[in-house]
Amino acid sequence: MTVRRAVRGAALAQVAVLAGLLAGCSQPAEGDGAKPSASAGGAAGSAGSGKGDDVAASGGSVGAAGSACELPVAFDTAENWKAEAIDTGTGTGTGTGTGEGGDEVAAELAEALLHQGPFTAACEIDAKPAGNIGFIRVWTGEAGAEAGDARALLMEFVKAEGDTSKAKYSDFTSDSEVSGAEVEYLYTSEALEETKKERAFLTVTADGPVVVHLGGLDTGEHEDMLPAYELARRTLRAI
Repeated sequence: MTVRRAVRGAALAQVAVLAGLLAGCSQPAEGDGAKPSASAGGAAGSAGSGKGDDVAASGGSVGAAGSACELPVAFDTAENWKAEAIDTGTGTGTGTGTGEGGDEVAAELAEALLHQGPFTAACEIDAKPAGNIGFIRVWTGEAGAEAGDARALLMEFVKAEGDTSKAKYSDFTSDSEVSGAEVEYLYTSEALEETKKERAFLTVTADGPVVVHLGGLDTGEHEDMLPAYELARRTLRAI
C-alpha cells in the first residue's frame, strides 16, 4: 500500500508540474481581461473554511447518455470547462496495458492515476479553457453500497490519496434532492513539498458510488475553481 501511494504521489506530481508548465505557456497576458488567480498563501491553513456562495454559470452538463461522460448521475459543468471521458482500458481504447515489451513503469503510473482505493476514474473536466489550472474529476465504484455507506466510502477515497489531513466531513443535499457526504481536507505532496486544499462529495446510486473531486495546482487555483464545484454539487441529479 505504501509503495502504491508513493507511485501515485509521484505520478500526480508529474502531472501537476506539466500542467503548470503548459498553463504558463498559454496564460493570457496581463490586462487582456483574464481573471487573476487567488493567492496560494493559505495552502497550509485549515481545510474547513466553509463553502462559498458563488456558483459558476452553467455551460453544459455531463452524465446523461450522449454527453461527454456518461455516468450514474448528471450535473452541470461550468462555462468554458471541457469534459472528457477517461479510458481505463476496459473497452477498446489503449488503456493501461503494456503488452509484450511494454513499459511497466508507465503502466504502473497510469494505474495509480486511474484508481484511488476502490474507485476508478471516469470523467475529467478541465478548467484550463476557463483560465484555471485544475480539474473536477469523477470517480465511480462497484454497485452494492447503501446510501448510509456514503461517509465511510468517502473516507476510504480520501485515505487512498495518501498524505491527507484536517478532513472535515458533512452531509449535503443537492437542489434535486440527491444526498450524500462531502469532505474538505488538505493534501500534502511529498514530491512537490506543498500542502493544498482539496474537496469532494459522494453519492450512492444503484450503479455504485460516485465521487466528484476538486483538486487544483495549488490552494489559490482550488479556491478560484470553487464556483464550478458548487455548481456541480447543487445541480447533481439522478438519471
